[in-house]
Amino acid sequence: MSDKSDGFNSLPLPETSPRGMLRHFGPGLILMMTGIGTSHLVTAPAAGGRFGYALLWCIPVAYIFKYYGFEMAFRFTNATGRSMLDAYSTAPGKWPVWYVLVTTLIQCALGQAGRLAAAAAVLFFVFSEYLGLGLSSWVYGLGLGALAVTIILYGRYAIVELSTKILAGILFVSTVGVYAVEPAPLSAMGEFFRVQIPGGSWLIIAAFLGLLPTGMDVSLQASEWGKAKRVGMGRIREELEKQGLARPFDAFSSTKSDLSVDVSKLPAHAQEYCRRWFRIGILDFTLGHIVSFLLATIFVLLAAVWLYPSDVSGTGVIGEIARIFTDSVGPGMMFVFLGGAFAATFSTAFNYFDGWPRVVAACCRNLFRTTAALPGIAAHELTTAHRGTASSEYNIYRITMFYSLIAATLIIAGVPRPVFLVLVSSALAFFIAPIIFFLNLYYCLTVIPKTDTAFYPSKPVIWFSWLSLAVFTGLTIILIMARVFDLTLFGG
Repeated sequence: MSDKSDGFNSLPLPETSPRGMLRHFGPGLILMMTGIGTSHLVTAPAAGGRFGYALLWCIPVAYIFKYYGFEMAFRFTNATGRSMLDAYSTAPGKWPVWYVLVTTLIQCALGQAGRLAAAAAVLFFVFSEYLGLGLSSWVYGLGLGALAVTIILYGRYAIVELSTKILAGILFVSTVGVYAVEPAPLSAMGEFFRVQIPGGSWLIIAAFLGLLPTGMDVSLQASEWGKAKRVGMGRIREELEKQGLARPFDAFSSTKSDLSVDVSKLPAHAQEYCRRWFRIGILDFTLGHIVSFLLATIFVLLAAVWLYPSDVSGTGVIGEIARIFTDSVGPGMMFVFLGGAFAATFSTAFNYFDGWPRVVAACCRNLFRTTAALPGIAAHELTTAHRGTASSEYNIYRITMFYSLIAATLIIAGVPRPVFLVLVSSALAFFIAPIIFFLNLYYCLTVIPKTDTAFYPSKPVIWFSWLSLAVFTGLTIILIMARVFDLTLFGG
């Protein structure tokens, strides 16, 4: 064991002080920023403006009962060093991978159109209101999409990430500050516990449950981001396989048992290294989840106080939402809001331009041998063969990105209603979420060894996860029945 231990003793243990952990945060905050965009800045104000406080119950339901669907993806990647899609590939006929591939290709078009439309709505308001430019929304969408794709492909994401975090911080502080000026009455808080489905609200409810804190399919993106970060188990998995401490995994011949790692067999230093990164990953995600919840709640309450009753729709939707800030504090605050709103909506579209193509490429990596033979997206992984072969993971990633840009722009041009696009794309995320939730939970429980107390979920977590899945699936069925069969539920 000493010879095997030598290679792991040099692993740098991450600092676990509050400041140290904040430096290491990544996939969880990216997931949060992916969500704080369309759902918070369009869907939440639409809910408050149209229905007052009646839909407040949706927010805790979405955040509480979706938590472990996301957490299981983080847990799996930290425990195995592999992504959730690697686990999906071990199912009979690889049906989950095919399912994710088809739904993601739809989301690349329709879902990205909703996200891009929200970002374009910010520019549409600014340029039409202050500069008098009468350009169509799709022009702004095309420009923003092209900018995002260019930045991603040329690797200048760090600058955008830094500026986005700063502006998102401004958005959070300004939103909380504006809410403090005239908070909602305490009597409204009772609506958190009263389930109502007002007439015409089903699409907003589905959007809330689908895209708060973000779509469940983003857990697969987060798993890929976590694997790409190459820390914890993701960093040492290859070495463990070489030393016989973990079984090699092949998407075309391995079973799910080959994904598991018996942490107890690892050197003590390696165990501590992996556990620290796991704790950082979970705190990273949990912090983002809490901040996202607070923002979503505040935006519904702000809209109920300042906008209700209002339809909150049309291409000028951002101007209508910005009215909250000007009416409560003054015209100067509108520019703070617009800066934060643009950062939030653009970061959402930006992250999806990377995330969804990354998932499509990972699906192909697990479905086709030609792609599996040339894996990798990061620059240090690429060779001439990667760049010159159309079926390589890298080129599938790039092709999907351009497909997403073109398809989303065409949809925005054909349906110039940003709020409608956002709600429909969010509802689509809701309808596919229960299957993703089930698969994430199933593979965590059947791949991670039950004896692994660090990574295997505790009994209370398992019980609550199954309860969450049952509630979430039940709500999906209820909403589908209410829409398809025109049933009146919960008192109409």
